[in-house]
Amino acid sequence: MALGPVAVLVPVKAFTDAKVRLAPALPPWRRAALAQVMAERVLAAARGLPVAVVCDSPEVASWAASQGAIVLAEPGRGLNGAVSAGVDQLAAAGARQVIVAHADLPLATDLAWVSWFPAGVTVVPDRRRDGTNVICVPTRVGFEFSYGPGSFGRHVAEARRLDLPVRVVTEPLLAWDVDVPADLDYALS
Repeated sequence: MALGPVAVLVPVKAFTDAKVRLAPALPPWRRAALAQVMAERVLAAARGLPVAVVCDSPEVASWAASQGAIVLAEPGRGLNGAVSAGVDQLAAAGARQVIVAHADLPLATDLAWVSWFPAGVTVVPDRRRDGTNVICVPTRVGFEFSYGPGSFGRHVAEARRLDLPVRVVTEPLLAWDVDVPADLDYALS
């Protein structure tokens, strides 16, 4: 595979295992369907750029291939390990910047603009300014991903540790993610 200078990486958990915190509001089949619909929305928001899905699920791999995405299978690595491995693979294919966008962004419409800061790191936090919904990093700089609660602050600190300029963008369409039942009202409207 040979890529241009910018690629998008979307980590996708097995649809049947996704969005467990929504269990009080949705049965398993609805959570799986919602996870897939949101992931399709994120892939559509990346149109015009090469898109890779990093996953450890054969079901997701098959779905991603049917969507025209590059499939990067990284079983058993966890989110941080899978994203790091995915970025490394995209760098080896020629990408100089990788936009990592999570698959639970129901309002995502465009991701290309996130790469318009080639000298550094762009971070789009969630609406609570706690998590990292989208991040664009230069490849081959040793950026260490640290997802989970508080990842926004850790990712900004990591960019600074690497002496990379940081651009934080509050973008409402990318800041809305779906994690808990209270997030569903707006996401499904």
